[in-house]
Amino acid sequence: MMNRTQDLAKLIRLTGDRAKLDAKANGTYIVYKTSEGQFVKEYNTGKIEPMNEQELYHE
Repeated sequence: MMNRTQDLAKLIRLTGDRAKLDAKANGTYIVYKTSEGQFVKEYNTGKIEPMNEQELYHE
């Protein structure tokens, strides 16, 4: 069971890394939820910008 959990964690991490590469190649950003529950945009420059509720539902 532990190997499956570790494999899943690795797959999630790799998926995030790929999303960052795609965002950099396309000049966009990734969106994720922080451990505090806030949705943010992260640009390839390292800038992290909080999203407001309207952006979550109307972008």
